[in-house]
Amino acid sequence: MWSVNPFTNLTVFLSPLVMQVYIVLMILSVALGTVYDLLHGSKTKFFTRQRAKAKASAKKELSSGEKAAIAAKTAITVIAVSGEFHERGRRISHILMNYGFVLYLLTTIIMIFVYSTDVRTPVALPVLWNLGALMIIAGGYWFFFVLRVNVSHDGDSPLKLIRADLFIFSLISGVTFAILMEIVEIAQNTIATGVLFAFYIFFTTILFVTIPWSKFSHMFYKPGVAIQRRLEEASGSSDLPSPADGHNL
Repeated sequence: MWSVNPFTNLTVFLSPLVMQVYIVLMILSVALGTVYDLLHGSKTKFFTRQRAKAKASAKKELSSGEKAAIAAKTAITVIAVSGEFHERGRRISHILMNYGFVLYLLTTIIMIFVYSTDVRTPVALPVLWNLGALMIIAGGYWFFFVLRVNVSHDGDSPLKLIRADLFIFSLISGVTFAILMEIVEIAQNTIATGVLFAFYIFFTTILFVTIPWSKFSHMFYKPGVAIQRRLEEASGSSDLPSPADGHNL
């Protein structure tokens, strides 16, 4: 299971070209959805005004070296290890999901574009794909059923879904069906593989085409916001309060 390319047998249902075109379309969907989210939500105007306001009210002018050092420190302490989350559980779950998603996505692209018709796929690729998927499942289900704000703080049922849950729900659903699909592939059950593959594609498509209505796009401009905030704090221009412990979304 861990050493087999899960996409090789899928050529029974879809040609490698179709799978490759699908990935390109999903990448375009993410790019366009992020741009739409920034423009439609007036986020670009807000960030521009905020930066101009911070520059005008700065008590100290930072050098290029200071800015680079702050950006590097923020990348390490906030972005790389999800340092914005004060609760240990939330931080661990996000680290699992973030790095798991990177492994899962990169190995998916490589296996489909390079090895989808080649049974000699390097063992490391499916191993890393499975590892990434299991990291997403572990961190995602932990977050979904235990750590969500509306569940852990508001007392809502873990089964209650709101729009903010669209990203995490579609992510863990898609990855879960991917693992189940791989299992029945090994068992050589063609019908079950086709059914699970359909669910896998459905939830994966939902994940990538609902950018403007989910939290997916946040991962692209959130690092920039974190760095800008640290720069404002260092220059004395920040008027934002520190986030309350345990209430990060």
